[in-house]
Amino acid sequence: METGIVNSYVKKIKAKGSQKQKMSFIDHLEVLRWHIIRCAVAIVAASVLIFVFIDWVFDNVIYAPARPDFITYSGLCNLGHKLHLGDALCMPPVNIPLLGSTVSGPFMSAITISFTCGLILAFPYVFWEIWRYIKPALSPKELKNASGSIFWVSVCFFCGAAFGYYLLAPFTFNFLGNYKLGTLGVYTYLPTLDDFIDTLTSIILGCGIGFELPVIAYVLSKVGIVTPKLLKQYRKFAYVIILVLAAVITPSPDWTSQMIVTIPLVILYEISIFLSSKVSKQRLQREKDEINLN
Repeated sequence: METGIVNSYVKKIKAKGSQKQKMSFIDHLEVLRWHIIRCAVAIVAASVLIFVFIDWVFDNVIYAPARPDFITYSGLCNLGHKLHLGDALCMPPVNIPLLGSTVSGPFMSAITISFTCGLILAFPYVFWEIWRYIKPALSPKELKNASGSIFWVSVCFFCGAAFGYYLLAPFTFNFLGNYKLGTLGVYTYLPTLDDFIDTLTSIILGCGIGFELPVIAYVLSKVGIVTPKLLKQYRKFAYVIILVLAAVITPSPDWTSQMIVTIPLVILYEISIFLSSKVSKQRLQREKDEINLN
């Protein structure tokens, strides 16, 4: 009796496995649809939470890099004094009054802020849903190689976002806010609220995506698409691309802001070469061990 129940249960499992293997294109679309729905719900929930506290978020998060009391300004100035550099690291006070030119401007800006912050907060969950969708198509070896990817992708993204917010954004707004055109005083600097939000968003998201370079290199090296020799061979071209990316990420034309982005990206590229070399050595050693066993 018990043997019959066990056999029946095993047959059901095999039947379910065969159904998964025989999923049609429509079935895959249905699975993808639910993953997208869950991602959208997570983003909307995070956005609603941000919208509830939108005034505090705007005063203490969004507009903070343009305020003279921002932690980066005081931190760099104190660091310069401790290093006996005087006021070399002290940036001039910044004052950026924002202009609204449309009736719906404040409300639409609040929606934009809420959605952007919601997307950033929900990023780990969104990536986890993407991972859940592609996971069944991976082999056990690929699953083993990709272990911990959600954690490292999230860490690199948030490190890049923090770098853009706490370092690059203050330099950018300080330069742009204190830049003067002409000596007659006929030009009034009143940037719009939308322009300010777009600039901050491009800096944060751009740095967050740029900091994913080591993770991408590691995964591609694991798969065998990228090798350390290839990365070293195209290092010069990569540096040119990094300079272009730095110019795109930094809306300000001053070389200081661009170097602030370029130097970390170059370091990340060198870290990518190191990780790729490590993965390549591990793969060669594993292949040698397999040959010796055979």
